[in-house]
Amino acid sequence: NAGNITAYWKGYQEIATRQGLGLPRMMGFQAWGAAPIVLGRPVAEPKTVATAIRIGKPASWQAAVRAREESGGTIARVTDREILAAYRLLARAEGVFCEPSSAAGVAGLLRLGAEGLFKAADKAALRIVCVLTGHGLKDPETPKTLPCRWTVAAPDIRALRKALGRKR
Repeated sequence: NAGNITAYWKGYQEIATRQGLGLPRMMGFQAWGAAPIVLGRPVAEPKTVATAIRIGKPASWQAAVRAREESGGTIARVTDREILAAYRLLARAEGVFCEPSSAAGVAGLLRLGAEGLFKAADKAALRIVCVLTGHGLKDPETPKTLPCRWTVAAPDIRALRKALGRKR
């Protein structure tokens, strides 16, 4: 419903005012089949694997657009394939079990990074924060639909290390 980007922006503005901090550039990502803000029009029948962002006419549409404009940020769209790739990456690389809608932000940042958006930035000053608000149990059906490789290990530390590909 575009409520998160709106609420975060309001909070960042308040803390910046109180503590004299700089403001972030806000980035929001919608699913390709449910991207009314990106398209500039409501989506009658939104479609995406990311159920929490399967919204055709967000309640906080205008406030989200203001957050993007005031912060110099962006609102873009990502495919379900990109969302699910980020979903799997978060689980595999970080041990984070989020729901697909939360993975949309990571998918968007990966896309923008691949397009070179962050290369021009001063890497020493670059800090990216991606807030994942939805736990994986919010959408327990998604993991069941994804291909999975199981690794079986005997119940001892050596076997576990071997299964994990670690020597120590």
